[in-house]
Amino acid sequence: MKVKEKLWTYRDYLELSDDKRYEVIKGRLYEMPAPTPWHQDVSRNLEFLIWNFVKDNGLGKVYYSPIDVVLSEDVVLQPDIVFVSKGRMDIIGEKAIMGSPDLVVEIVSPTTIRRDTVVKKEIYESFGVKEYWLVYPDERAIEVWALGEGGRYELYSFAEKKGKVKSKVLKGLEIDLKEVFDEG
Repeated sequence: MKVKEKLWTYRDYLELSDDKRYEVIKGRLYEMPAPTPWHQDVSRNLEFLIWNFVKDNGLGKVYYSPIDVVLSEDVVLQPDIVFVSKGRMDIIGEKAIMGSPDLVVEIVSPTTIRRDTVVKKEIYESFGVKEYWLVYPDERAIEVWALGEGGRYELYSFAEKKGKVKSKVLKGLEIDLKEVFDEG
């Protein structure tokens, strides 16, 4: 849902006084809908799997929404899950991640499908986010997109309903879909 027509900046965003969640995409302010319980289940499962791998291997830090990722003065996003490698911890600021994370996960909902699969994918690609995961809870599917030689995303790993996905950035990380989408 788009709100208030003006060109928004990160400074404007910081001055918002309500408790709603927003993103700034190319100077436009978008209110983010509250996640569903199913979305939160999937997010939690995936975040714990990624975090345990990162922690056990001393690779960096993992954050989950809400966390601001400031890519430019007019692009402020709140991905569902973010990984910043140990060698790039300087982008972690007091209030936000100030630059491109190494890996970003967006959990797609019917109200955000175009924004996640087209708009944000193009933004993350153009800002050099090395890996972008699109998670489709209703389809029980995960796409892992990795930057290729020409700086464009290429499908690196995919699984639907069963099987595993793997990460290019987090070498050795393989996630079984049943661990992500298990409702137990």
